[in-house]
Formats: sequence, C-alpha cells, structure tokens
Amino acid sequence: MARLFLFSFVLLLCAASTTAGSSSRPGNKKLKEKLSHIQFYFHDVVSGRNATAVPVTKPAEEHFPAFGLIMMMDDLLTAGPDPKSQPVGRAQGFYASVSQEDLCFLMAMNLVFTSGKYNGSVLTVLGRNPPLHAVRELPIVGGSGLFRFARGYALARTHWLNQTNGDAIVEYNLHVLHY
Repeated sequence: MARLFLFSFVLLLCAASTTAGSSSRPGNKKLKEKLSHIQFYFHDVVSGRNATAVPVTKPAEEHFPAFGLIMMMDDLLTAGPDPKSQPVGRAQGFYASVSQEDLCFLMAMNLVFTSGKYNGSVLTVLGRNPPLHAVRELPIVGGSGLFRFARGYALARTHWLNQTNGDAIVEYNLHVLHY
C-alpha cells in the first residue's frame, strides 16, 4: 500500500510540474526570449533655463571630484546626435557622484520609450558610470511593457561634451534580452 501511495504521489507531482505555467485559455502562446539592439542619443543639459538635469544636493566641499553631488534628470533621448532629431523617449532618474578618488556616478534611470516599436515600454538601468572613460558598460536590470523580464547591458560613449558648462550628448547602445 505504501508503494502504491508513493507511486501515485510521484505521478501527481509529475503531472503538476508538466502543467505548471500552461493555460487552457485559447490563444495562450509559449513566450520566446528575444535579443534586441537599441541605439539612441541621451541629451544631458545641466546649464541654462531649460536644464534637463538639476542638482538635488551639492558636493562635499573638501572632496574632489564632486563627491556627494546628486542630479535628478529627465533627459531627452533621440534617434540621432542632433537634439532636433526624432525623439524616441526620456531618461528619467538620477545620477550621484559616488567616488572620492575619480569622477564616477551611480546611475539609476528608467528609459521611457515614447515612439516607434517600443512606445510605452520602459527599461531600467542601474549601475556604475565613470563618464571620463571612453566606453562605459551599465547593467539593464528590468523593464515593463515589451521589456517584461528584461536583462542586458548598455554601452555608453560620450559623443559630445561642453567642458565649460557640463552639457553632454551620450550615445547609448543597448543589448536587451526580453520576452
């Protein structure tokens, strides 16, 4: 009797595991993971009346380079490097100067897509950005809309930098796994 019970229990577990995640609803599809490459330009304007990134805290005075500075941003994303090129979204979040030795930011931002194929979808980036390096790699940690369960990485390259006022245009290349 114990063997019959054990055999029945194992069969029940096997049946439950094969049906987990499936649905008898019509039209239910198995999700397939995709790899998307997305390129855009990030316009960080820290000067003038139309700044898109503003300081929330000031840096500690005795620390270089700007340790403790926190900037809140709502930066334009465009298809090309010209700020007048087609808008594709906004980078909304913050970056904070986190190193006492060199210029390095902790970036936490949502890339909110407002046009094209990904309109209404969001990718979340959270990571270390040393802006004086030629290429920076930041992790993509999640997303919503077409980017549910997203993961991947972003490569950032400074396209243009005004060394007087700090305004910058940064090229981003994203490689994203999503469903």
